[in-house]
Amino acid sequence: MPKRFDELDELEYEYQHDCTEQAGGWGVKSTAYEYIWKGDIDQSRYPEEACPPRYHGNAKFDNLQVTETITVPSLIGNLIGNVTGNVTGTASGNKVLAAFDIPHTTQKGKRIRHIIAEGPEAGIYVRGKIKDTNIIELPEYWDGLIDPETITVTLTQIGYSQDLIVEKIEWGKNIIIRSGVGANIHCYYEVWAARWINPMNHDEKLIVVYDGETPDDYPGDNRQFLIGGWDYDRRNPQWEPLDDQS
Repeated sequence: MPKRFDELDELEYEYQHDCTEQAGGWGVKSTAYEYIWKGDIDQSRYPEEACPPRYHGNAKFDNLQVTETITVPSLIGNLIGNVTGNVTGTASGNKVLAAFDIPHTTQKGKRIRHIIAEGPEAGIYVRGKIKDTNIIELPEYWDGLIDPETITVTLTQIGYSQDLIVEKIEWGKNIIIRSGVGANIHCYYEVWAARWINPMNHDEKLIVVYDGETPDDYPGDNRQFLIGGWDYDRRNPQWEPLDDQS
């Protein structure tokens, strides 16, 4: 049995009574998904001469398995990696430009950062190449997902002048093109369309500019959006003064 504090000699007492917080991360790594242990001794019964216990205000894990629900009043910082399942809620912040950052695919020690395209709509696209046909078939899953009235088409002729013309868009599923000079069609295409904000309610539109101090003031249905970004130290946009003097 461990000795009581009054049974320790001076060196043992100094060693066992060192209340300095020590760095963790050493020992044998446990790969089991276990509950975080909670002591069962009441605070009033805890020895006064013992080092004060510490609780997990912050924690670091290699892997975290949640069997039910994570409840977070606010997410501060960056969420990096893959999320599988449903994400409900709103985050916001001062990341003026949304970006992705990945390792360089061929040059070790280098990285690639691209900025994500932005616009006042939930735009999606499809692109490709056609030859000796005048029909661009749009993806089957676009049916019901996009507003067919928002479809736009860009054509780039290949090899020779073809005077390409969008003749019609059939039912939001097929784009019919033709050559104004009767040439065989050989071209690249890029087709953009806007997703319905709510596929179950086509009357719901994106409100681009609105009165408010935070994203919670958005006058539409915030459940349709996940806004990226809170900074750790402040939540004002980088270009917005923190006060009248800044």
